[in-house]
Amino acid sequence: MSHSPYLAAAIEAARAGEEVIRKYYQSNLAITVKADRTPVTVADVETEQAIKGVLTTAFPEHGFFGEETGRSNADSEYLWLVDPIDGTKSFVREYPFFSTQIALMHRGELVLGVSNAPMFGDGEMAYAERGYGSFLNGSRIRVSDFDALDAATLSLGNIKTLTKDAGCWTRIGELIRSVSRIRGFGDFYHYHLLASGKIELIVESDVNILDVAALSVIIGEAGGTVTQFDGRPLDLDATTIVASNGRLHGAALDAIGGCRACVS
Repeated sequence: MSHSPYLAAAIEAARAGEEVIRKYYQSNLAITVKADRTPVTVADVETEQAIKGVLTTAFPEHGFFGEETGRSNADSEYLWLVDPIDGTKSFVREYPFFSTQIALMHRGELVLGVSNAPMFGDGEMAYAERGYGSFLNGSRIRVSDFDALDAATLSLGNIKTLTKDAGCWTRIGELIRSVSRIRGFGDFYHYHLLASGKIELIVESDVNILDVAALSVIIGEAGGTVTQFDGRPLDLDATTIVASNGRLHGAALDAIGGCRACVS
C-alpha cells in the first residue's frame, strides 16, 4: 500500500514520538498531576512536541489539538488530534500498555488514524485511512464475522466509572451475561484486538476523544462500528464508546440502553 502524504506524515510523527518514549521509558521520571488529576511527565510533553513538529512542518496550515499543548489553528479544515502517551499511568508504572494516538479530522469527520504501542512486545502499530482499509504492523486486518452475542467476547474499559450508577451497571451486567467471554484488556489493546478479529465488543466510559479518535478509524476501516453509548458518532466531546464488529452493534446498544448515567 502506498501511503497518502497525510498517512505518511502521521506514521513519521509516530516514529518521532517513539524515539522520545524509548529514551524515557523505565527511567523513574518525575510525575506532575494536572488539574484533571491525571499524571503527566516530561516524556508526554516532549513526545507531543516531536509529533507536532513533524505534522506542522508537513502541513503548516492544519490545526492541532494535543493532550499536552492544547489547540492551535482549530478552525482549520484539517485538525490533527494527538495523545502522545495514552496510558501515562502504565508508562510511569513501567508496563507497556500505553500508546501514541494520532488522528486526522477533515471538516468534522475522522479520516485517518495511527495507534503506535512501541514497548508492547516487539512493537505494535495499527493504522488506517478512510477508504483504504486497516493494517497492523503492515498486514491488513479485519473484524470477525461473529453474529451472535452468545459467541462473542466483550472487553470492558474504565469499569469504575461504569459502576457509578446502579441502573447503568445493571444493564452492563445483562450484556456481560449474554456474551461468551468477558475481558478487560483496556487502553489501545482491546481496540487492536477488535480490529484484528480477535474480540467482538468493547464498552468503555470516561474516555477523551484524543484517546479513541485514531482507534475509531482503524476499527471502521476494518469493517467494525464505533459510536457513543447513545448511538451517535464520535465527536470532540465524546466520553463513551461502544465498539463492535458491526454485526453485534445494535444488540450491544439495545442491551446497555444508552447508559447515560455512566457519562462522566
